[in-house]
Amino acid sequence: MGSILCDLRCSALGDNFVSEAADDEQPSYAGCMAGTRVEVLSKFVAWVKNDPMSIFWIAGMAGTGKTSIAVSLCRMLRKDPDVFLGGGYFCSRSAGSIARTDVRRIIPTLAALLADQSQEFAEALATELERDRRVSHKPVAEQIGPLLSRPLAALASSPRPLVFVIDALDECSSERELAELLKTIAEFECDAKVKFILTSRPEIYIRGSPISNPDHNSILHLHTIGEGEVRSDIRLYISGTLKSAAEDATWYTENDIQLLVKQSGGLFIFASTVLMYVLEPDEDDDRADRLRKATTVTIAKGTAATNAIDKVYELVLSEASRPEIVDSDERERMRRIIASILTARLLLSVQALADLLELKTGNVRGSLRRLHSLIHFPTNDTEPGLRTLHASFGDFMLERAPQHLRIASTLGHNVLARGCLQRMSWDDLCFNIARSQSSFDPNPEILPGWISLSLIYACLHWAHHIDMSFEPSSLDEAVGSIFCTKFLFWLEVLSVVGKVSLASGLLRVTESAVSVP
Repeated sequence: MGSILCDLRCSALGDNFVSEAADDEQPSYAGCMAGTRVEVLSKFVAWVKNDPMSIFWIAGMAGTGKTSIAVSLCRMLRKDPDVFLGGGYFCSRSAGSIARTDVRRIIPTLAALLADQSQEFAEALATELERDRRVSHKPVAEQIGPLLSRPLAALASSPRPLVFVIDALDECSSERELAELLKTIAEFECDAKVKFILTSRPEIYIRGSPISNPDHNSILHLHTIGEGEVRSDIRLYISGTLKSAAEDATWYTENDIQLLVKQSGGLFIFASTVLMYVLEPDEDDDRADRLRKATTVTIAKGTAATNAIDKVYELVLSEASRPEIVDSDERERMRRIIASILTARLLLSVQALADLLELKTGNVRGSLRRLHSLIHFPTNDTEPGLRTLHASFGDFMLERAPQHLRIASTLGHNVLARGCLQRMSWDDLCFNIARSQSSFDPNPEILPGWISLSLIYACLHWAHHIDMSFEPSSLDEAVGSIFCTKFLFWLEVLSVVGKVSLASGLLRVTESAVSVP
């Protein structure tokens, strides 16, 4: 089956297979803490095994734990001998990968994940792809038949229900294509016993789709779960995390835990963010001071449901940018770093971000340490992985933050547009960047280590950031200067990374945004 799967992924499904979105690629710390969400998870397992309905929609606002539930559910179903988990797909804006917000990648990825587990399905799928090897690039409604429903006939005799989990649908970039996907799933028919578990915020465009029809689908609004059950789970999470990080500590009390539970308002993301903020320093006195600030945050009653976590975000940012610990230049650097991470189209490394912002890695890491409870960053400077811990932080910074903290949506694009152009002006964007012995040599199969992530990012994404920046015409001179001397070098980088087909589109985007003679 290995050769079949390799052909499916590499030749037919190509870059529409998004490995990092798969359920088994989610980080080990994701999912519900042991002992929490027990009743909810049991409810889903029972539904999979016994309920005749084929769609279960889990709806909940940001921070209610939808993704944690979906991760834990996938892990439970993987171990259940009476269920066949075909695959889980985790959409994400905060992961920094545009692929994980692309609706057209969901069905191809689920098909590849199932093919990895079933020889019969893999062979049937290969047959379908021989008929049309471009199907994974087509609209969703045209993908579903050849990639799922027809090959699934090979599993029609299986007594086990086959389950697909798709998390965070609201984080997909195209509402139109998402509507098409939901309609297609609602109308899905095949010979096998297939079930879909979907999670999302209860956005209007999703509530208006066929999956919201209670006559045909099962629906759980997380806010309808009993307050006592949710509070009990959050309390267990808070107390368990504190004990794990600081066993026998005397700087917090049972009353502190109760205050945090009360303030959480049923939001797991509130508890998670507060705990990361409180536990960040090692000294007990510092932790006690932070805990006091967190438990005295004023959260007005009767306000929007996001108010609780917004207050925590505001507290963390205010603490990280206090005038007595950072000067005005450092505060501005922090803003540029946050804006860039929110805007970047791929997960960057600390080194790559430093290159694009013309900073030292130590400067970037110093700012990120102050934002530890909001932004994840790898310990290795060259490892990609910079991302917000939760998509709601990006929404807060761009839409709801107080004016002195809010970041304009164009700031990240402005910073990265100039950073990409500056990065391409470096000497390492040069003739024969692949270091081939002859012009007849093919591109290397493995990307050479001397071609840095920051250069690849700059060559692939400069046009997008220019197009979305505040004043693209101000970059006319920089674009002209670089491409008058390095146009062919830029094309070679695209060729080496297998993206030369994007060249004409990138140039068309830039032509509409800037006016280079």
